[in-house]
Amino acid sequence: MEFLSETEGGELSIRATPPYGKLYFYEQILQVPTNVIYDPAVPSLEVRCLQNGRYVLQEANDQGQVWIPELELFLGIWSGTRLGKSMNWLRWYDRSGKLLLWSAEQVEQERYRAEILAAKLRELGVDPDTLTLTNLKTQ
Repeated sequence: MEFLSETEGGELSIRATPPYGKLYFYEQILQVPTNVIYDPAVPSLEVRCLQNGRYVLQEANDQGQVWIPELELFLGIWSGTRLGKSMNWLRWYDRSGKLLLWSAEQVEQERYRAEILAAKLRELGVDPDTLTLTNLKTQ
């Protein structure tokens, strides 16, 4: 997976003689099964899969996600804020197209769920701060 920068790095070069182009090197010499090139400035995502010794550019689905067969996941571009930066990010999606959360997002989601459950317990007259596994088993 390559992230393009502002300086030209020959990521799409297919030069077949030394110095080899990167795309040629990955396709013909290393035979990398899947090659991903991402340009966050545009943003654009290109995924190529090795088929019969040649890279074939993969089509994105209606959501702009591309299937990565070795990982059994989709890869797509997500616009949002992370680590204080609002930009386009590469994100993984499961087989059904559901966004896979970053660990910080998972923590935040679980914290939110815990707050909702604690509020519901208080409505039912149970103080969630006093609950332990031991007293839950005896109730």
